[in-house]
Amino acid sequence: MKKIYHLITFTALAAIYSNNCLATVRIDSGIVISKKQIAATISFSGYTWNVKAPEQPQGPGPNVWSAANVYVDNEGSLHLKLSKNAATGKWECAEVSTNEKFGEGTYQWQVEGPLATLDKNIVLGLFNYSGRDGFDEMDMEFAQWGDSNNPHLNYTIWPVDKGTNKAYYTANFTMPGGTYTTQRFIRKAKSVTFKSLYGFVDNDNNVFDSKTFKSPASSISTEPMPVYINLWLYNGQAPSDGKGMEIVIHSFKFIPL
Repeated sequence: MKKIYHLITFTALAAIYSNNCLATVRIDSGIVISKKQIAATISFSGYTWNVKAPEQPQGPGPNVWSAANVYVDNEGSLHLKLSKNAATGKWECAEVSTNEKFGEGTYQWQVEGPLATLDKNIVLGLFNYSGRDGFDEMDMEFAQWGDSNNPHLNYTIWPVDKGTNKAYYTANFTMPGGTYTTQRFIRKAKSVTFKSLYGFVDNDNNVFDSKTFKSPASSISTEPMPVYINLWLYNGQAPSDGKGMEIVIHSFKFIPL
């Protein structure tokens, strides 16, 4: 990334908002309960976000999660870092989630980062998640899932009940205009529409991909859920190029229906 920021803002917030509450953790094989998952809270785009930092590796991945890899800069943008800890030799990831739950409406993120060329082991997730692994979830993920032949763009709807398969869409894309994109999905009771757009826009100009999932073909949850943003390593594998990554979320916006 071209921009360089200091960690002063986050350090101050972490000192003020220490929180060792119990919380559910998303992992690939199910749900577990762990103490000290939430290291701090931060304020971003008008909402309070919990910062994930459990004492032991946890999913997705599993991975090591660090509060030091999350901060808000002086311009109000959220930074998520994926970095190798020089002291431990372990790669550390970043995740935040809202205190507030959201239902039907428009979810929008303005993202700065090379989403079309992420390392095959790096995943950026923007999603709703209820806490039930494999259910009640709407995902926008940029990842190749460990295979450099896979496309980077992934939209997924996880079902409400057992017996219903997830619905998903994947595609390749390029970023000829730079590293700024708008990522958006619109939740309704019987449909979810995903849209990815070049630049920072509030309208439908510059859409480079979109997909609508409809019920009953897709089993769409109507449950209010927190919003998550995370940057992590697929199966806990180090980046194949050995390089860290930083993604900047310039804003998050929710507009209820």
